[in-house]
Amino acid sequence: QLQASGGGLVQTGGSLRLSCAASGRTVNRYGMGWFRQAPGKEREFVSVISWSGSSTYYVDSVKGRFTISRDNAKNTVYLQMNSLKPEDTAVYYCAAGLGIVVAATGYEYWGQGTLVTVSS
Repeated sequence: QLQASGGGLVQTGGSLRLSCAASGRTVNRYGMGWFRQAPGKEREFVSVISWSGSSTYYVDSVKGRFTISRDNAKNTVYLQMNSLKPEDTAVYYCAAGLGIVVAATGYEYWGQGTLVTVSS
């Protein structure tokens, strides 16, 4: 089970750190991704990190603002979000997959989502 947390309401330019904690299974050998879904839109890829943490990938719209990291000892993945914009408003989901995968179909386990709202 994946549990995402850390969402909330923040003003434009603010920061949030999302966490995704795994329980019941270890995700240390999984690539871990973050996706988001804004109201009325399809779920989109945000970022992914390899099982070792040595490789990361971001969607262009968040490059330079978001940073993904993981602590395998804590079975947890993080998404540090800085310089937030209103268009970042969405429900953010974490997922465990087989590697550096962009497509949602490449992920096997999903968290329940945490809402991020960025006010203008």
